[in-house]
Amino acid sequence: MKSMCLSKTQSSPNGYYEMKKRIQTRLSSYSNLVQRVIAAVIGAALIIFSLYWSEWTFLILFSLIGGLAQLEFYKLVGLDDITPLKYYGTGVGVFMNILTFLIEKHYLHFELYFLLSPLFTLIFFIKLYKKNEVKPFTSIAYTFLGIIYVALPFALITVIALLGGEYSYQRVLGCLFLLWASDSGAYFAGTKFGRTKLFERVSPKKSWEGSIGGAATAMFVAYLLSQFFTDLSPWQWYGIGGVIVVAGTYGDLVESLFKRSIQIKDSGSVIPGHGGFLDRFDGLLLSAPFIVTFLKVF
Repeated sequence: MKSMCLSKTQSSPNGYYEMKKRIQTRLSSYSNLVQRVIAAVIGAALIIFSLYWSEWTFLILFSLIGGLAQLEFYKLVGLDDITPLKYYGTGVGVFMNILTFLIEKHYLHFELYFLLSPLFTLIFFIKLYKKNEVKPFTSIAYTFLGIIYVALPFALITVIALLGGEYSYQRVLGCLFLLWASDSGAYFAGTKFGRTKLFERVSPKKSWEGSIGGAATAMFVAYLLSQFFTDLSPWQWYGIGGVIVVAGTYGDLVESLFKRSIQIKDSGSVIPGHGGFLDRFDGLLLSAPFIVTFLKVF
């Protein structure tokens, strides 16, 4: 009976939030570096499993991450007294990703991409009926920005996974490995050797030494990928590595500029030691368009 009561308590919403609070309290007692490592290991394991298991677990996980990142963006924009259509915009973003998956898998015809056009136009119609807004077009603009800045790159990651209509976990996982390697190399090299500021006006902590360390780490990982991941040729892995080093760094700087404009440190506190989803995937948001173009053209 006691075990049944315990199980019932743990399965209730209050039990869930109490358990979540205990985990967060326990994690907060560790140093920032330890928190980063623990969260990175758990998150990486979940992502690797989802990518490797099937194309459907990939779709579910990345639609969820993309949706949460977009909601996070709209929440931050709201701190600046802007009222985007956060739930509608996020719904359109998730739908775009799922639609991309189904079309790239050839389950649906390419012409169904045109379904997005009326969904975008409805943003204007909805805002027309919102009363007491001083600058409705500003809110409309930020609703579109959330779709373009966050949702579109996640849809492009789906394109990377399904090039030629066949799902490949190697392409997406390889891009993530390169991104993580670049971020980790830059973090440790910058912490140890960082002296020369990279872009002090936007991100005072970033340094050229850290960027060089991140680039070297990414190129080493690109070499390892070329040996074990055969879905792409070695020169393509090196090319993607170069794209991620450059565009990923700019992605980090752009998000820092965004956070600085609304005077916050982290985009969220969901991931201990890492901030929010935007903090964790900012490099991929600006890298994805260049990676897709690189793979499609070359």
